[in-house]
Amino acid sequence: MGEIQSFRDLRVYQELFALHLEVHNASLTFPKSEMYELGSQLRRSSNSAPSLVAEGWGSRHTNIYLEAINRALGEVRETQHHLAVAQAKRYLSQPQYAALEDRYAHCGRMLERLHQSLSGWHGSVRRPTQVQEESAAYRSAQPPPPSWDEAVQITLSVMATFDTPTP
Repeated sequence: MGEIQSFRDLRVYQELFALHLEVHNASLTFPKSEMYELGSQLRRSSNSAPSLVAEGWGSRHTNIYLEAINRALGEVRETQHHLAVAQAKRYLSQPQYAALEDRYAHCGRMLERLHQSLSGWHGSVRRPTQVQEESAAYRSAQPPPPSWDEAVQITLSVMATFDTPTP
């Protein structure tokens, strides 16, 4: 991956953007009764994930970027839930659902890895079996957060680990 100039250069953003367009089009085939129920929820959550990545990047503050990545991950999980409901109601075929689920899982791994790498500086731990937030002790001697340039370099190195084709 080359130099990151904007959020549009982030592989995770590109993947989430493409997924949103696919999910949007698929949701338009749902029965009319679901167009403004499940379809609308699916369209909104699938659009929120890439927009949160863009919003966080645009803040130019590492803590806000980190929070946006966390919120984007929540939107990915919400979208996965809505896709599972759509498949259970037979609005999506099993192969269509499986392909979307695999790609969203891949994006979730990218966001998780990015979150872990960026949050390591302040003592937070986030693994599938453990979540430990930084302590807020008064006058604690914690290292300062990385500069924006350092955050960009962390992002670049994490995204480079995902430069293999999406499963």
